[in-house]
Amino acid sequence: MTEQQPHTEAQISLPPPNFFESEGERNRPRIAFRRRFPSNSNYPRPGVVWLGGFKSDMLSTKAQRLEDWALAHGRASLRFDYSGHGESEGRFEDGTIGRWMQESLALIRGETQGPQILVGSSMGGWIALLVARELERLGETDRLAGMVLIAPAVDFTQALIWDKLPEPARQDILDKGFWLRPTAYAPDPYPITRALIEDGREHLLLGGVIRSHCPVHILQGMKDPDVPWEHALRIVHQLAGDGVSLTLIKDADHRQSREEDIARLLAAVEGIA
Repeated sequence: MTEQQPHTEAQISLPPPNFFESEGERNRPRIAFRRRFPSNSNYPRPGVVWLGGFKSDMLSTKAQRLEDWALAHGRASLRFDYSGHGESEGRFEDGTIGRWMQESLALIRGETQGPQILVGSSMGGWIALLVARELERLGETDRLAGMVLIAPAVDFTQALIWDKLPEPARQDILDKGFWLRPTAYAPDPYPITRALIEDGREHLLLGGVIRSHCPVHILQGMKDPDVPWEHALRIVHQLAGDGVSLTLIKDADHRQSREEDIARLLAAVEGIA
């Protein structure tokens, strides 16, 4: 459920990020973000928000290219790192789906204006749909202009990790509080904590109707070893109340970071916009 990619020299040389701190939560990690506006300061068009994946960061190639596209098309752009990720404060091991969702919601409400197009990659797809549910609760669904979801790992802590774990790994999580999950995206394994699994169960979406309150376009690779393409079909089925389209890419993997994948992503965002 990750999408780590090498960072280009241009990305590494970016100015330092800004930091967001939720009001009344001074002991919580500060969240690093980068907010860009088009040269036309009126920017009446919906903005674009990047929601990255598990163990990913906002310096990924897709996040940078999305920002470039937004500015070139007169749209504001927001990207940020969840706590314990990238340039944000906090320990990765302390993170949960609920915490990362609340951080995303706070950034979207506090650092954007008007309707937004949420672009969620892997875990970011789950986060985007959870943010939509929270915005509905707050009576703010008018903030949602559309979504583009790349290999959305909805309910991944349960459906794609816990349900597939061998018993020894489950026992490690229950007894030790974590299990080190090998990954092809980094030299060191990722800690899967008991808190992550248990909190994830409080935010499951696939048991009922999912509402996005805006049009959705899902991009799913059929050679994705982390999120099976059948998982995307299930999400489409349960997004029954909103317009949704699904593009299956026969030879794409989980990252979808090839030039043709990025071109497809930007075309999907433009189509939603």
